[in-house]
Amino acid sequence: MANPFYLRDVVSIKDFKREELEYLFEQADRFLEMGYEEKSKYGRGKLMALMFFEPSTRTKTSFEAAMLSIGGHVIGFSGARGTSMEKGESLSDTIRVMDRYADVLVIRNPMEGAARYAAELAEHPVINAGSGSEEHPTQALLDLFTIRRLKGGIDGLRVAVVGDLKYGRTVYSLLNALKLYSVEVYLVSPPQLRIREEALYDLKGMKVHLDVELDEALKLADVIYVTRIQRERFPHPEEYEKVKGSYKIDARAMRLVKEDAILLHPLPRVGEIAPEVDGFGQAKYFEQVRLGRYLRETLLALILNENP
Repeated sequence: MANPFYLRDVVSIKDFKREELEYLFEQADRFLEMGYEEKSKYGRGKLMALMFFEPSTRTKTSFEAAMLSIGGHVIGFSGARGTSMEKGESLSDTIRVMDRYADVLVIRNPMEGAARYAAELAEHPVINAGSGSEEHPTQALLDLFTIRRLKGGIDGLRVAVVGDLKYGRTVYSLLNALKLYSVEVYLVSPPQLRIREEALYDLKGMKVHLDVELDEALKLADVIYVTRIQRERFPHPEEYEKVKGSYKIDARAMRLVKEDAILLHPLPRVGEIAPEVDGFGQAKYFEQVRLGRYLRETLLALILNENP
């Protein structure tokens, strides 16, 4: 098929069809085998602008590493501090200015709708690197790519999603991506962090089991996707205190997990997966990080090149 990502915004996972995701994953398989010299032609002469209004380790550095790996250059900022927004410049003006400098914009912002707003303003493609508690589409893309690589496919899998299902934006992107496949999903969370009703409406037609006990999900799942509780998105600190530490994957829990299952986490982890779990063969969250760089390399190459 023709490249469906050329000069395209990546704002929501809902904007993509299954065949488009499969095209991306097939190209990412190619990028995994390429050396730097071969890859570096895809970003040569191109500039990526990072606009990160929220803290980030993996997403920001992953995009930086990805752009440099395909021969491009990176500008941008992390946090509004030190930018003209401290002087009162509007978000719209900041977007318009960065759009004049770069060939592709990557934005992370605590405001819901910020990425869609940026895409409407900018002339160049915009990639959503996280908008409020809405979505994180490239995380979902790398999650699916990881599952596909490690499990040999996605259809037919049982996927347990554990943790903050109310505020975790990675959860919403992942579930909407999984909706394109034939999977069975088990949702595990404290009652206060149950998945939002409007999200369940979006998942109509998908096999979703609600309010599953953790031990049951661990025994059944082929893929276990754990998320941290999003402390920064709670309206009141006391609400966070009530639910922090609700679930913990430790050595005891891992003894319930199938030998061929995989344990994933978008990271950072803040206690929900014990360090002792790193030694278990099912723990694949650091491999997930590695594969994420290749997925983002591929995505940038496809956005910037009509015929990759």
